[in-house]
Order: sequence, then structure tokens, then C-alpha cells
Amino acid sequence: MTTCIRLGSVSLDCPDPSALARFYATLLGVEVAYDTDSFAALDLDGTWLSMQKAEDYRPPTWPDPEVPQQSHLDLAVADLEGAQQVALDAGATTAATQPSPDRWRVMIDPAGHPFCLTTLIPE
Repeated sequence: MTTCIRLGSVSLDCPDPSALARFYATLLGVEVAYDTDSFAALDLDGTWLSMQKAEDYRPPTWPDPEVPQQSHLDLAVADLEGAQQVALDAGATTAATQPSPDRWRVMIDPAGHPFCLTTLIPE
């Protein structure tokens, strides 16, 4: 018997799921598929990116390990400069630490999660 297991969702804790969902919807060019006060989600061709409210949320302090980054997203792009500007326009900030800015850009979403824009993953 073969069991098919696939990634169904990646969830991010945050203080405001609706706001973070709108940020990622803008960044990824999709619509918010589900939105409540405590949970919001984007449907990315059958895999969901979801945001869930965490009352005592503390944003990661990457690269300082005081509050671990917990997880991060790597978003595939063809143009680092262009994608970085789209992210900034949507509300991201550029992380102060950039380990390899010629291959990927570390960004910080509005809730404080680090995420990377990279040309290393085929689109």
C-alpha cells in the first residue's frame, strides 16, 4: 500500500493574522482565501500558507538567538533587486544581516519573521 503524503500548510504565529495574510498575499500575488480574527490563510495551488494568532507572540530576533527564528520561508525569485523592492513596498524590511546578498536577501515580514528571497530555487 502506498501512502501519499504532501505538505498541506505552513503556519506562522503572529499578533494579527489578517494583516500578515494581506502582506503575503500582496507579496505572492494571490488572494486571502480565509480570514478570521484568529486565523487567516492563502491557498498557494493546494498548499496553504496560514497565519495564526498568538497572544504572547514575540518576534524572532535573528541573528541574535535570544528569540529563535522558529521557521522561515524561502521564496523563489528571478530578480533579487526587483523582488526586494516588491517586499519593501508591501511592508517588509531588509534584515541588517545579509550573509550572502548576491544569492539571497534576508527580509523581515511585518510580524517580525525572517524570510528569504532567493534565486537558488527554480521558480
